Amino acid sequence: MQRIIEPELMNEENQSYAYAQADFEEPNIHFMNLFQETFSQKFHGHVLDIGCGNADITLRFAKTYPNCLIDGIDGSTSMLSYGHKVLNEQPLDVQKRVRLMAGIVPNIKLPQLHYGVIISNSVLHHLHNPSVLWQFIKSYGVDGTRVFIGDLLRPSSPKKAMEIVDLYAKNEPDILKRDFYNSLLAAFEISEIKEQLKLANIDNLSVKQISDRHVLISGFLQAN
Repeated sequence: MQRIIEPELMNEENQSYAYAQADFEEPNIHFMNLFQETFSQKFHGHVLDIGCGNADITLRFAKTYPNCLIDGIDGSTSMLSYGHKVLNEQPLDVQKRVRLMAGIVPNIKLPQLHYGVIISNSVLHHLHNPSVLWQFIKSYGVDGTRVFIGDLLRPSSPKKAMEIVDLYAKNEPDILKRDFYNSLLAAFEISEIKEQLKLANIDNLSVKQISDRHVLISGFLQAN
Protein backbone atom coordinates (compact mmCIF):
# COMPACT_ATOMS: atom_id res chain seq x y z
CA MET A 1 0.00 0.00 0.00
CA GLN A 2 1.30 3.44 -0.93
CA ARG A 3 1.68 6.01 1.81
CA ILE A 4 -1.15 8.58 2.08
CA ILE A 5 0.02 11.70 3.89
CA GLU A 6 -2.08 13.47 6.50
CA PRO A 7 -1.90 17.02 7.94
CA GLU A 8 1.37 17.60 9.79
CA LEU A 9 -0.24 19.42 12.73
CA MET A 10 -3.28 18.78 14.90
CA ASN A 11 -4.60 22.32 15.13
CA GLU A 12 -8.30 21.57 15.44
CA GLU A 13 -9.53 22.31 18.96
CA ASN A 14 -11.78 19.23 18.91
CA GLN A 15 -8.76 17.10 18.05
CA SER A 16 -6.72 18.51 20.92
CA TYR A 17 -9.59 18.09 23.35
CA ALA A 18 -10.17 14.48 22.26
CA TYR A 19 -6.51 13.61 22.72
CA ALA A 20 -6.34 15.36 26.07
CA GLN A 21 -9.32 13.35 27.30
CA ALA A 22 -8.25 10.01 25.81
CA ASP A 23 -6.62 7.33 27.94
CA PHE A 24 -3.11 6.71 26.58
CA GLU A 25 -1.74 5.53 29.91
CA GLU A 26 -0.98 1.98 28.78
CA PRO A 27 0.99 2.83 25.59
CA ASN A 28 2.76 5.73 27.29
CA ILE A 29 3.81 3.56 30.22
CA HIS A 30 5.02 1.01 27.67
CA PHE A 31 7.04 3.75 25.96
CA MET A 32 8.73 4.63 29.25
CA ASN A 33 9.37 0.98 30.14
CA LEU A 34 10.98 0.36 26.75
CA PHE A 35 13.21 3.40 27.21
CA GLN A 36 14.38 2.12 30.58
CA GLU A 37 15.05 -1.32 29.10
CA THR A 38 16.94 0.13 26.15
CA PHE A 39 19.06 2.57 28.19
CA SER A 40 19.58 0.97 31.56
CA GLN A 41 22.26 3.44 32.65
CA LYS A 42 21.28 6.27 34.97
CA PHE A 43 21.89 9.72 33.57
CA HIS A 44 21.26 13.39 34.15
CA GLY A 45 21.21 16.40 31.89
CA HIS A 46 19.04 17.82 29.14
CA VAL A 47 16.27 15.90 27.39
CA LEU A 48 14.37 16.93 24.27
CA ASP A 49 10.85 15.64 23.56
CA ILE A 50 9.93 16.33 19.93
CA GLY A 51 6.19 16.57 19.35
CA CYS A 52 5.30 16.44 23.02
CA GLY A 53 1.59 17.18 22.46
CA ASN A 54 -0.19 17.44 25.80
CA ALA A 55 3.10 16.56 27.57
CA ASP A 56 1.99 13.24 29.04
CA ILE A 57 5.23 11.43 28.17
CA THR A 58 7.26 14.58 28.94
CA LEU A 59 5.95 14.63 32.49
CA ARG A 60 6.33 10.88 32.95
CA PHE A 61 9.96 11.29 31.91
CA ALA A 62 10.50 14.14 34.37
CA LYS A 63 9.11 12.04 37.22
CA THR A 64 11.09 8.94 36.26
CA TYR A 65 14.38 10.83 35.90
CA PRO A 66 14.43 13.52 38.62
CA ASN A 67 17.90 14.75 37.64
CA CYS A 68 16.88 15.70 34.10
CA LEU A 69 15.80 19.00 32.60
CA ILE A 70 13.29 18.47 29.80
CA ASP A 71 12.30 20.66 26.86
CA GLY A 72 9.09 19.61 25.14
CA ILE A 73 8.24 21.11 21.76
CA ASP A 74 5.14 20.89 19.60
CA GLY A 75 3.80 22.68 16.55
CA SER A 76 0.22 22.76 17.81
CA THR A 77 -0.46 25.54 20.29
CA SER A 78 -3.84 23.97 20.92
CA MET A 79 -2.26 20.70 22.05
CA LEU A 80 0.35 22.54 24.12
CA SER A 81 -2.32 24.47 25.99
CA TYR A 82 -3.44 21.20 27.56
CA GLY A 83 0.18 20.37 28.36
CA HIS A 84 0.67 23.69 30.15
CA LYS A 85 -2.49 23.10 32.14
CA VAL A 86 -1.29 19.72 33.39
CA LEU A 87 2.23 21.02 34.00
CA ASN A 88 0.87 23.78 36.24
CA GLU A 89 -0.75 21.10 38.41
CA GLN A 90 2.53 19.26 39.01
CA PRO A 91 4.82 19.55 42.05
CA LEU A 92 7.08 22.60 41.94
CA ASP A 93 10.17 20.44 41.36
CA VAL A 94 8.67 19.05 38.16
CA GLN A 95 7.50 22.48 37.00
CA LYS A 96 11.03 23.84 37.38
CA ARG A 97 12.53 21.07 35.26
CA VAL A 98 10.08 21.08 32.33
CA ARG A 99 9.77 23.71 29.61
CA LEU A 100 7.05 23.45 26.96
CA MET A 101 7.58 25.44 23.78
CA ALA A 102 5.61 26.00 20.59
CA GLY A 103 7.49 25.59 17.35
CA ILE A 104 7.81 23.56 14.17
CA VAL A 105 10.72 21.30 13.29
CA PRO A 106 13.19 22.26 11.89
CA ASN A 107 12.61 26.01 12.27
CA ILE A 108 12.30 26.22 16.05
CA LYS A 109 15.37 27.47 17.91
CA LEU A 110 15.94 25.59 21.15
CA PRO A 111 17.43 26.97 24.38
CA GLN A 112 20.10 24.25 24.49
CA LEU A 113 22.77 23.72 21.87
CA HIS A 114 22.76 19.96 22.43
CA TYR A 115 20.79 17.30 24.29
CA GLY A 116 21.91 14.07 25.91
CA VAL A 117 18.56 12.40 25.26
CA ILE A 118 16.15 12.98 22.35
CA ILE A 119 12.77 11.26 22.42
CA SER A 120 9.70 11.43 20.21
CA ASN A 121 6.46 9.52 20.03
CA SER A 122 4.08 9.41 17.06
CA VAL A 123 5.61 12.32 15.17
CA LEU A 124 7.42 10.70 12.24
CA HIS A 125 4.28 9.63 10.38
CA HIS A 126 2.94 13.20 10.42
CA LEU A 127 5.91 14.58 8.49
CA HIS A 128 5.57 15.03 4.75
CA ASN A 129 9.37 15.12 4.53
CA PRO A 130 10.73 12.77 7.22
CA SER A 131 14.33 13.82 6.67
CA VAL A 132 13.69 17.01 8.64
CA LEU A 133 13.28 14.95 11.82
CA TRP A 134 16.55 13.05 11.40
CA GLN A 135 18.53 16.17 10.49
CA PHE A 136 17.00 18.00 13.45
CA ILE A 137 18.03 15.19 15.76
CA LYS A 138 21.56 15.28 14.36
CA SER A 139 21.79 19.05 14.78
CA TYR A 140 20.81 18.94 18.46
CA GLY A 141 22.51 15.68 19.35
CA VAL A 142 26.14 14.91 20.08
CA ASP A 143 28.25 11.78 20.04
CA GLY A 144 26.54 9.45 22.51
CA THR A 145 23.14 11.16 22.58
CA ARG A 146 20.44 8.61 23.35
CA VAL A 147 17.79 8.56 20.61
CA PHE A 148 14.41 6.95 21.21
CA ILE A 149 11.71 7.37 18.56
CA GLY A 150 8.41 5.49 18.63
CA ASP A 151 5.91 5.55 15.79
CA LEU A 152 3.22 3.68 13.89
CA LEU A 153 3.81 1.17 11.12
CA ARG A 154 1.88 1.30 7.86
CA PRO A 155 -0.29 -1.79 7.40
CA SER A 156 -0.53 -3.72 4.14
CA SER A 157 -3.90 -2.31 3.07
CA PRO A 158 -6.65 0.16 4.04
CA LYS A 159 -8.73 -2.85 5.09
CA LYS A 160 -5.99 -3.96 7.49
CA ALA A 161 -5.75 -0.42 8.84
CA MET A 162 -9.46 -0.42 9.59
CA GLU A 163 -9.14 -3.79 11.32
CA ILE A 164 -6.45 -2.31 13.59
CA VAL A 165 -8.65 0.69 14.37
CA ASP A 166 -11.58 -1.59 15.21
CA LEU A 167 -9.37 -3.75 17.40
CA TYR A 168 -7.72 -1.01 19.45
CA ALA A 169 -10.02 2.01 19.22
CA LYS A 170 -13.49 0.56 18.83
CA ASN A 171 -14.90 2.49 21.79
CA GLU A 172 -13.04 5.74 21.19
CA PRO A 173 -14.69 8.93 19.83
CA ASP A 174 -15.10 9.07 16.06
CA ILE A 175 -12.48 11.81 15.72
CA LEU A 176 -9.85 9.61 17.38
CA LYS A 177 -10.77 6.65 15.20
CA ARG A 178 -10.55 8.86 12.11
CA ASP A 179 -7.14 10.23 13.06
CA PHE A 180 -5.84 6.77 14.00
CA TYR A 181 -6.89 5.39 10.62
CA ASN A 182 -5.35 8.31 8.72
CA SER A 183 -2.15 8.02 10.76
CA LEU A 184 -1.81 4.33 9.94
CA LEU A 185 -2.08 5.15 6.23
CA ALA A 186 0.53 7.91 6.63
CA ALA A 187 3.00 5.78 8.58
CA PHE A 188 6.20 4.31 7.15
CA GLU A 189 7.31 0.73 6.62
CA ILE A 190 10.48 -0.51 8.32
CA SER A 191 12.39 -0.61 5.04
CA GLU A 192 11.50 3.03 4.39
CA ILE A 193 12.68 4.10 7.84
CA LYS A 194 15.97 2.27 7.37
CA GLU A 195 16.48 4.07 4.08
CA GLN A 196 15.76 7.41 5.79
CA LEU A 197 18.41 6.68 8.42
CA LYS A 198 20.89 5.63 5.77
CA LEU A 199 20.40 8.88 3.87
CA ALA A 200 20.82 10.81 7.13
CA ASN A 201 24.00 8.85 7.91
CA ILE A 202 22.65 7.58 11.23
CA ASP A 203 21.89 4.05 10.16
CA ASN A 204 23.65 2.67 13.25
CA LEU A 205 20.33 3.23 15.03
CA SER A 206 18.22 0.14 15.59
CA VAL A 207 14.85 -0.18 13.83
CA LYS A 208 12.55 -2.90 15.11
CA GLN A 209 8.87 -3.72 15.16
CA ILE A 210 7.55 -3.82 18.72
CA SER A 211 3.87 -4.59 18.10
CA ASP A 212 1.44 -5.23 15.27
CA ARG A 213 1.28 -1.47 14.69
CA HIS A 214 4.38 0.11 16.25
CA VAL A 215 8.04 0.56 15.39
CA LEU A 216 10.92 1.70 17.60
CA ILE A 217 14.03 3.53 16.41
CA SER A 218 16.69 3.72 19.10
CA GLY A 219 20.36 3.86 19.90
CA PHE A 220 23.27 6.23 20.44
CA LEU A 221 24.26 8.91 17.96
CA GLN A 222 27.76 8.47 16.63
CA ALA A 223 30.04 11.30 15.58
CA ASN A 224 30.51 11.33 11.81
